[in-house]
Amino acid sequence: MIFDYFLLSFKSIRKRKLRSWLTVIGIFIGIAAVVSLISLGQGLQTAIDEQFQQLGKDKIIIQPITLGPPGSVTSKSLILTSKDLKFIENINGVEWAIGYLVKSDQVQFKDEKKVEFIIGMNPSDLTTNLELQGTKIIEGRSLKNGDKFKVVVGYNHGVDKKIWNRGIKVGDSVEIEGYKFKVVGRFDKTSNPLEDGYLFVPKDTLKEVLNTGDEESQIVVKVQQGYDVKIVADAIKEKLRRFRGEKENQETFQVSTSEQILESFNNIFGIIQTVLAGIAAISLLVGGIGIMNTMYTSVLERTRDIGIMKSIGAKNSDILVIFLIESGFLGLIGGAIGVGIGYVIGKGVEYAAVNYLGTTLLRAVFPLYLTVGSLAFSFFVGSIAGLLPAIRASKLKPVDALRYE
Repeated sequence: MIFDYFLLSFKSIRKRKLRSWLTVIGIFIGIAAVVSLISLGQGLQTAIDEQFQQLGKDKIIIQPITLGPPGSVTSKSLILTSKDLKFIENINGVEWAIGYLVKSDQVQFKDEKKVEFIIGMNPSDLTTNLELQGTKIIEGRSLKNGDKFKVVVGYNHGVDKKIWNRGIKVGDSVEIEGYKFKVVGRFDKTSNPLEDGYLFVPKDTLKEVLNTGDEESQIVVKVQQGYDVKIVADAIKEKLRRFRGEKENQETFQVSTSEQILESFNNIFGIIQTVLAGIAAISLLVGGIGIMNTMYTSVLERTRDIGIMKSIGAKNSDILVIFLIESGFLGLIGGAIGVGIGYVIGKGVEYAAVNYLGTTLLRAVFPLYLTVGSLAFSFFVGSIAGLLPAIRASKLKPVDALRYE
């Protein structure tokens, strides 16, 4: 019996091909939008989760409170210093602490000038940073003790047309504030195109060239094994506040664990995905109204058929189920097409990100629940949209239906 219901519904859809295709447009546009947006959002979230797993759960980040990126602080009262770094190193539970100096400045290579991020680090800290980022030197060497006007460049600096018309090679020189820096090495490609554009120089040299004075843009701490990361983070915040002579809740710096930062990212992604799904749901609503309109028209066109079915023994529930299955089928067809289009859009964006933006952060991930959920939801939308027309069809009296012209 159930098979006959599905067969009748499918034949009805095939009989009205053009109307059926026009009906499912709204559904597949909505599902395509939902699938592509959620898959890209899920992919981005997965990529960032991987980055933080690489960084490790035992890391704490301390930086000045600022609205801009690290190194954008202008007020001296908001600057972390080497004294803060040394103080943090001696706090119980801290295995090591690394200080970064992050600045953006004009860099000249041959006759080209670009504003790039320059990272000042101690040579030994740069080696640790390589391990944290999971990358390596692919040309030349890293910085070493005794280096002064030396620089290691990110991957993109060595690729033609990526940053410079002709890529930088080991042995070339770049100019920062009138000082020539010899390129001694180049990093391998990372998943973050921003990091691939960094230049790494000895921290003391960068302070001298830019005349920054004693400044640390960011301090990264590794917690000793066996210590609770949150407890150590709270201790750093409390002790550093007292060391800097600041009042509680009026600190000029912020202390965050890697898990807290990841949680913040995930919360933001959750909100963004909800908003995007809500926008895409508008298309589903329009598609549902289209299905309802089509099913009402179908009821009118098939009034005599309904009368005949009832006169030979069909129950109200039989008519109701037939029309619900038909509307559900329309939704399901639209959902299947939408899932396919969403997959193509998601993979297309991922391909463009890898080949034109040089990043693997923007990827499309299609978990099974997304595909199955999208198909189930589209069938549900179709069935709900066809509920009122189906009820109307089931309540038609056989005599009135047979008289209908």
